[in-house]
Amino acid sequence: MLLALPLYSHALPSDGNQPIKLLADKATYSERTGVTSYSGNVIITQGTLKMTADNITMNLSPNRSINSAVATGRPATMQQVITQEKGLAKGQANKIEYNAVTGIITLTGNAKLTQNGASFAGNVIRYSLKAGDVEATAGNSQRVELLFPPSGNANQQGVR
Repeated sequence: MLLALPLYSHALPSDGNQPIKLLADKATYSERTGVTSYSGNVIITQGTLKMTADNITMNLSPNRSINSAVATGRPATMQQVITQEKGLAKGQANKIEYNAVTGIITLTGNAKLTQNGASFAGNVIRYSLKAGDVEATAGNSQRVELLFPPSGNANQQGVR
């Protein structure tokens, strides 16, 4: 009832047709505000999507579609196959925010995102499911760290 639409509508089209399974120690829903909260070892799965967190709060529209979701944990995690070509994206952070309108995931606090062999780490990472763009921002005394795998072309010469 509460999760009638997929969390990440821009991933594999088949994910949106899969049932949603939610496990938590406690769930509350306010009909008046459209806010749904889950707490205690929360796990959400739908198709290739999996989110884990200590707490997840969702804001629902009047027709009960998801407007946004915020997951918190130490760390909160998410993973999903974006497309067959892009493969599995995995993220973790102290807080993961998802905006269903823009298709942007924001990972905040000890954030890390990996996809297709590349990884991004920083205080804040913004990832667009629609465009595939990633923006990482440093924080405190931390710097942004990017790691890209070798291209796999054996004929390329290294830096000498």
